[in-house]
Amino acid sequence: MVNADSMQVYSVLETLTARPGAAECAVAPHLLYGHVHPAEAYSTGHWLRDVAGLIADGAFAGRRPVFVGGTGLYFKALTEGLSRMPDIPAPLRAAWRARLEARGAPALHAVLAARDAAAAARIRPGDGQRIVRALEVLEASGRSIVDWQGNRDAPLVDAATAAMSVIEPDRGVLAGRIAHRFGEMVRRGAMEEVRALLALGLPAAMPAMKAIGVAELGAVIAGRASLAEAVERACAATRRYAKRQSTWFRTQLGPNWQRIDPPEGWKPLI
Repeated sequence: MVNADSMQVYSVLETLTARPGAAECAVAPHLLYGHVHPAEAYSTGHWLRDVAGLIADGAFAGRRPVFVGGTGLYFKALTEGLSRMPDIPAPLRAAWRARLEARGAPALHAVLAARDAAAAARIRPGDGQRIVRALEVLEASGRSIVDWQGNRDAPLVDAATAAMSVIEPDRGVLAGRIAHRFGEMVRRGAMEEVRALLALGLPAAMPAMKAIGVAELGAVIAGRASLAEAVERACAATRRYAKRQSTWFRTQLGPNWQRIDPPEGWKPLI
């Protein structure tokens, strides 16, 4: 099993991101889970290079890997290739992330619109990570990220020979499972994980800080909300995310992706 979820790559947040536990990992090898420190701004490009490294090391020799997760961009990069991007100097990256934290995504989207209208037209004003990415690429290279995205490397997986599926549970059933899952996360120590993450003193713009539940449980730790309020807000945020995710899968993944219902009696691991 190879992780294709952008939050399950991070250490510290094992329970809050529903990473596979010891029992699941004992059944089969699980790769690219929890191998990234939250202080790192891990990207789709980083993930794809890690997958290429696994291939080069022979991790899949004699067996077929199963990629599982909810980050659609990872799957698109895996099966369609990824555009080469310029190296971004660390000070430049830090500067734009600091501006994002200080000014917010809509303000930086306005900056991007003034400097690179084509890129701005493709990015939602609230999508801070993609806005910052477009701005740092533009400043580092002098070229729009749209230009860079026009040149893709060959995909690591041949979509014609791969079995590709999207599991789409009933929306009503999904809402109930979201509530159950977050309650289980809290019971299993999610609050302690958030406390440990916040103790690192990371900027709020770092991807790991955007994991659903971090802000909500962080408010409980800071005394700004009750646990019941935090659970309600986290579940609502998860439902909104699931809706966006479903829309993205429907519009961005090609017709060779099979839509399937969960098996009868299927229950989540957490």
